[in-house]
Amino acid sequence: MSETTHDGGVAVSDRPSPDEGLSAAELAAKYGLAVSGARPGLGEYVAQLWGRRHFIIAFSQAKLTAQYSQAKLGQLWQVATPLLNALVYFLIFGLILGADKGMGQEVYIPFLVTGVFVFTFTQSSVMAGVRAISGNLGLVRALHFPRAALPVSFSLQQLQQLLFSMIVLFLVAVGFGSYPRLSWLLILPALALQFLFNTGLAMIMARMGSKTPDLAQLMPFVMRTWMYASGVMFSIPIMLKGKPEWISDVLQWNPAAIYMDLMRFALIDGYSRDNLPPHVWAVAGGWAVLVALGGFVYFWKAEERYGRG
Repeated sequence: MSETTHDGGVAVSDRPSPDEGLSAAELAAKYGLAVSGARPGLGEYVAQLWGRRHFIIAFSQAKLTAQYSQAKLGQLWQVATPLLNALVYFLIFGLILGADKGMGQEVYIPFLVTGVFVFTFTQSSVMAGVRAISGNLGLVRALHFPRAALPVSFSLQQLQQLLFSMIVLFLVAVGFGSYPRLSWLLILPALALQFLFNTGLAMIMARMGSKTPDLAQLMPFVMRTWMYASGVMFSIPIMLKGKPEWISDVLQWNPAAIYMDLMRFALIDGYSRDNLPPHVWAVAGGWAVLVALGGFVYFWKAEERYGRG
């Protein structure tokens, strides 16, 4: 571009930039630039998570191995801890408080052990989920990967721990007269539904815990209250007999109680269908789908904020 000066000469000036007047967002769009760490679309996020499946499995196994690496008994504590809890609950609730109303010892002991093992699965998944992001900030800040891989991996770790403990649970059931039968196959769908529920709950807690680390200090009290309200140590219908029916219904329909009842029904001969709320499988599936999908979307919406600030 040129223009004539006052003495008749010609001055040449720079041509205007084609980007002049464009905003930062328009410039980024023009040259195909994207925000670093921006949240991908939901479908793309699922694909990224599936692509990291080998990392998720390896990470969960490494965490499981390292969990008791400093203890002399090592992985045996995976079984010993819930068994010792069950023993304490049996002494207090079974012998002293008579929480075994309506059940003989051959039913109550496997009833109690099953409840402790199954509830511990959910409790451990929740507690691990709270710390999934806040406890792994170095990894989150150093590497680019879908952050949902962390709570999913921790839930998978707890599932592997439960499967290891199931050997002892089977021995307890057989020891008190509940021998293998076709109903034991129901354990597989019950565990699958509970795993989905736990994973969704872990993702919810992971997002909440990423911004509020103090939540990890509060959750033990919440989980203890949930445990006492879920019939781990007693039969809800029997213990609340004579109370307003809605109280029993609320406690029986809560997901922790639902998954425990399904496992007890599958394993224990003396635990009949009469102990289950109506449409129990539909409710178990509903809880699993609702919390798994809801938790996943809730976690995904904050994907670009994890590890920042």
